Amino acid sequence: MSVAPIDSRQTNQIWNARLRRIARWLSTPHVFLSLIMILIMFYMVIIPLYRMLIMTITVSDSDLRMLPDANIGDFTWYHWLRMLTSQISKIMTYEPLLHSITISIGATGLALIIGGLMAWLVVRTDVRGKGVINLLATVPYIMPSWTIAMAWKVLFKNAKSGGTPGLLEFVTGNPTPDWLAYGPIPIIVSSGLHYYTFFFLFMAAALLSIDSSLEEAGELAGAGRWRIMRKITFPLIIPAIASGFIMTFSKTMGTFGGPNVLGVPVQYYTLSTMLRSNTTIGNYGDAFVLAIVLIMFAMVNVMINQKFVGTRKSFETIGGRGFMSKKTKLRDFKVLFSILIVIFQLIIAVLPLTLLTYSTFMLRTGDYSLSNLTTAHWVGEGVITINSGEPGVLLNPKIYMGAWNSIRLALLTAFFTAFFGVILGYSIVKGRGTRLSKLVEQMAFIPYVIPGIAFGAIYISMFTKSVGPIPPLYGTFALLVVVSIADKIPYSSRTGVSAMLQVGRELEEAAAIAGASPWRRFKRIIFPLTSTGFVSGFLMTFITVMRELSLIILLVTPSTAVLASMTMRYIENGSEQQANAVIIILITLVLTGNFIIGRFRGGSLKKGLGM
Repeated sequence: MSVAPIDSRQTNQIWNARLRRIARWLSTPHVFLSLIMILIMFYMVIIPLYRMLIMTITVSDSDLRMLPDANIGDFTWYHWLRMLTSQISKIMTYEPLLHSITISIGATGLALIIGGLMAWLVVRTDVRGKGVINLLATVPYIMPSWTIAMAWKVLFKNAKSGGTPGLLEFVTGNPTPDWLAYGPIPIIVSSGLHYYTFFFLFMAAALLSIDSSLEEAGELAGAGRWRIMRKITFPLIIPAIASGFIMTFSKTMGTFGGPNVLGVPVQYYTLSTMLRSNTTIGNYGDAFVLAIVLIMFAMVNVMINQKFVGTRKSFETIGGRGFMSKKTKLRDFKVLFSILIVIFQLIIAVLPLTLLTYSTFMLRTGDYSLSNLTTAHWVGEGVITINSGEPGVLLNPKIYMGAWNSIRLALLTAFFTAFFGVILGYSIVKGRGTRLSKLVEQMAFIPYVIPGIAFGAIYISMFTKSVGPIPPLYGTFALLVVVSIADKIPYSSRTGVSAMLQVGRELEEAAAIAGASPWRRFKRIIFPLTSTGFVSGFLMTFITVMRELSLIILLVTPSTAVLASMTMRYIENGSEQQANAVIIILITLVLTGNFIIGRFRGGSLKKGLGM
């Protein structure tokens, strides 16, 4: 039987029908927004990663002195062989890698112990002052990660390795041991005390959802308290522990401030400080190899945790028979535990700030006597014998420029990332289950596994030259904004998705039936109902960008310097009092911003972290 040929009119009708379907699909709001966000993230994340990889396998200007017979742009394995197999690879790569892993494992373990124990006491016992404890637990996260490291230096450094004595040596007359003054132990402790907030927040949320009847069933079966915790409670909070592990380990692997303050003076280099050293002298190819090593370790960390959590069939803690949360009674120890927790938190939050503040009034470093106190570092007119002639921080126009740069960088980044978070949340939730939605979610997650200093290195590789119509951005303030937005996209997408999941489809559908345009629906329905998530994402981004250092340390110039980078510059120049004064100003601005922004529409740091 013969088949009638399809004439041209039928062919046109088929193609017109397909084009109409494609047009309807593209005009769907969540599809249109998804495609826009994919393009933005491709430009901000994928292209920089590609260009960084290319720079590790091509000859650049600075390589010609080592490769005289090569031409710029030629293919080469020089940087990979130099950093992984040459005689200097031990010093340049493997020792810093071992140091980074040691610090990350140690800090993560310490943070788990502190945060987990505190979360259990707050959630599963009748300890008093839970509101105060919850509030104080977020303070270390608000402070820059190297604040405790700087305070540690003031307290424990010795004259042998630090040049001048710390407070402990000054008071006792006995030098503190070298291992306590600088190196891995101080970095691990200071990092663990800073990042325990992650474990506290994640594990507290998980413990709140556990039905205590599960543990009571274990008691009825004759199991002891330790066996119940090991066999019932602990397995159910594995996802929370994994989340805290990923956050803490990844952050510590890529952190720069603490290792720079407590490691570099004794030549204890990590990958982040070695990466910075290479970029400072122009060895970008070598630096980018280290950046890729950092990224690979972060990705492996995430995959191991996902595989570990995925081996369990279920983590369900809430069933359909009702929910019970029985508190462990501390009896006579209730007040004691409350006091000990609050004292511990005050030591972490208040003691570093007290030590740093006191040091800003010291005329000479290492002399903690009252006769050495002065206000020169705050309001001094500028004497050549003090801080190389720079005026006090409150009279120094450079400080005001740095403060303004910090504030506008944080505000611009917070606004755009919070806005992108709402769009990402809408795109992911409304298209849930589709390949496009999954692609958007996966692309938004990529910066999450890239340590901050490696992400900054990526942007050096991209914006030293023009990219299409966009001119070179290296050395401009715009580059700091772009890299900060790209780095915070994963966090803004989490808050956006969490907020969007609470908005029912029928609300937007009813508005569409009533004839409201997509923009009007977004303005009158979607955004007002997700504004709490917007504010929480704005708040978290504002705080993290204000105190960000690792991400931008490779990108700032004297004209684009922010308070965080100025702190490190003063430390490296030996102006410790000025550095400490700047960080006090920075923390004051962050706390003020946290208070003001948190007043709007129920925004909070916990919601910003997806709690």
